[in-house]
Amino acid sequence: MASRRARIAGVAGRRGAAALVGARFGLARRSVRDAATARQLRLGFEELGPAWIKLGQLISVRPDLFPAEWVFEMELLRDSVPPMPFSAISRVIEHDFGGSPQELFASIEEVPVASASIAQVHRAILRDEYRPVVGDVLPAGSVLAVKVVRPGVERSVLEDIAAARPAVERFASLGALRRFSLSALFDEFAESLHSECDLRNEARVADRFAFDFRADPVVLVPRVVWPLTSRRVVTMEFVDGWRLSDLDDAARRGIDGRALAIHGADVFLRSVLELGRYHADLHPANVFVTPDGRICYLDFGIVGHTEPAQRDAIAQVLAATVYGDADRALVYSAKLGLVVPPEHVEAVRAAVASLMAVTLSEPPRDVRGFAIGFLRIMNAAGVSIPVGYGLLVKALVTVEGVARAIYPDIDITEAAKPYATRLIAQQMMSPARLAERMPAAIAAALRELAG
Repeated sequence: MASRRARIAGVAGRRGAAALVGARFGLARRSVRDAATARQLRLGFEELGPAWIKLGQLISVRPDLFPAEWVFEMELLRDSVPPMPFSAISRVIEHDFGGSPQELFASIEEVPVASASIAQVHRAILRDEYRPVVGDVLPAGSVLAVKVVRPGVERSVLEDIAAARPAVERFASLGALRRFSLSALFDEFAESLHSECDLRNEARVADRFAFDFRADPVVLVPRVVWPLTSRRVVTMEFVDGWRLSDLDDAARRGIDGRALAIHGADVFLRSVLELGRYHADLHPANVFVTPDGRICYLDFGIVGHTEPAQRDAIAQVLAATVYGDADRALVYSAKLGLVVPPEHVEAVRAAVASLMAVTLSEPPRDVRGFAIGFLRIMNAAGVSIPVGYGLLVKALVTVEGVARAIYPDIDITEAAKPYATRLIAQQMMSPARLAERMPAAIAAALRELAG
């Protein structure tokens, strides 16, 4: 424990000094200070290893707690570590299923196709035909992806967290960082890690997403093989395709990137506004394009939820963003829990309107720039951003990034405009909304007739 703390202290000291230099010893403006701190935190997390990488990834989806500069910097974290020997992976599989990998699969590759901080993935061949919960039968001989939690990783990571907590609490007390709930984040991280290490959670959400989009021929979710899935192992269909950083070959083979980008945006909007659950971690490593022109979604470790009562307000906020309406954005954001103190309303409205004019007035509109600026305005006004709102904003920005990786010239607000307009029209004409507005409409009509 002492050696862990000494290493953490050494890395924190070096990275803290570098952050001070980058922030010009506190003389730079806040956005520059936050950016300098975020960069050194990211580099420090990568240096310290798996626990810290996962902590940084948690920061990357919490714009309600951290400045936008931190949130987007943490997207750059590299989660790649040397693989564990296959003998260790084999022991996990044998313990969980009562048979060796060679008995359970027709074959399995000992060299992993991916190795990250929590788990590594091996390619295998399905021995017997299997009918999944969602989708067509997987025939014998199908290629599988077997994801296995690295032995001892959960205990090791929690020991790192315990060793780091005293240092983090001292670090969090510094004036520049006091506004960030680092200690609370540690508690949330421990809970998140516990959930992530149970791969059954990921498998259940994947099946749910596949069911939701079962009628969509463009959406692909790998089918789960439940008899070969446990807390520490998830077995899914292996899907080939192009990562978003390497789509030149896809374009040469006739893949319509623009249509896929627009469809991907529509999938996200439907998830948020109709289904009430959405993939909240759609960074480029979790989505790719298949040779037959479909979008494949992976890694459902972070999922956002919206309640029916929230969806009307979310649609209105989306419409406000699409049409550049600052008043509408603030009114309906308040219905989602983002309430601007009365003494700051006029200043915030003016700042949001100005930001919209800069980022959303001309195509291609800069949703990412608007999101960063909007969160910064809220933070400066002392507005508390609800967890769900922050996660949704981050997810929307990530979807824009994914869409532009598929088709660089896409304007996601143009793609969203018909969807937002249609949903709001449906909401306005719903029986509940008409009943709510009918008395006021009748009263106005009577006043007009009487006048």
